[in-house]
Amino acid sequence: MNMLKLILANVVVCTVLCFFGQSVCCSNDSNQSGLDGIVVCGGDKVYIIDEKTSDNTNVNIVWQWQASEAQSQLPNDYRKLIALDECKPVDNNTKLLLTGGNGLLLLERKTKKCLFFAYVPAVHSADLLPDNKIVAALSIHPNREKGNSIEVYDIRQPGKVLFKDALHSGHGAVWISERQRFYALGFDELREYSLKNWNTPSPELKLERSWKIPVESGHDLFCVSKNELLVSGHEGVCSFNIEQEKFTPFKPLQSVPNVKSVNYIPETGKLLYTKAEESWWTHNIYLENPNKKITLPDLNIYKVRMIKYFEQ
Repeated sequence: MNMLKLILANVVVCTVLCFFGQSVCCSNDSNQSGLDGIVVCGGDKVYIIDEKTSDNTNVNIVWQWQASEAQSQLPNDYRKLIALDECKPVDNNTKLLLTGGNGLLLLERKTKKCLFFAYVPAVHSADLLPDNKIVAALSIHPNREKGNSIEVYDIRQPGKVLFKDALHSGHGAVWISERQRFYALGFDELREYSLKNWNTPSPELKLERSWKIPVESGHDLFCVSKNELLVSGHEGVCSFNIEQEKFTPFKPLQSVPNVKSVNYIPETGKLLYTKAEESWWTHNIYLENPNKKITLPDLNIYKVRMIKYFEQ
């Protein structure tokens, strides 16, 4: 009888949480808040790996997507644009922002439905902005009239650039909602933008501040908290305190060269990153706390991101 009461109580709690929109898995799994996953991209593939059950000899892929799966959803001109270099979870992990080569794509994770696409020359990263907007960071392009900028799009108007600002070798894009500020990383510069005329047909990003970064060739930008960003470059990774406007070495990776992506949770010390080991790519994913290396020999890995995934 006591066991029956416990089961019924668990069902009631799960039902209440789901009713009020909590992102939980309504099951008897003890980990109600979801499972730790790693989103990894390379070539035209994206995987979600179960971090806890994966190691160097066994990789547990729980979700996967390949560009060819979107062929029927994209116009002909867009079908060969995905050579993936970003796979950012957005909207409470329900969607993935994918960039690569010349393509920008918003993918619904559960259905694998393409919600947005655009031809974006040399795009390297992106993020969601308020009011269904997407901002992209564009790197160097052989055609000097393309790339080297940040661009704003509306999900409801695929392919239409609403705003553009020059930025040499754009590589990082982070929106911090608590500050209502967008941060963009270029070759030697970190910028802070505010939103202007945002709910009009002509939204703008207004440059508020900029800082010279202490590492050469800014590559990845990661939001640790509302007051801290991580910046990676050729020589290592540094931390940026927004309030103090101060860069300091990020000790775990301060001398690790060519870090292509970095993710960090200060409360647990969990660190997830990739570094260029075969030209610009690698076959290895590195973790600390817990310490392990996950190898995918058949994937030329560029970036990895942390995600909470939920069993379906």
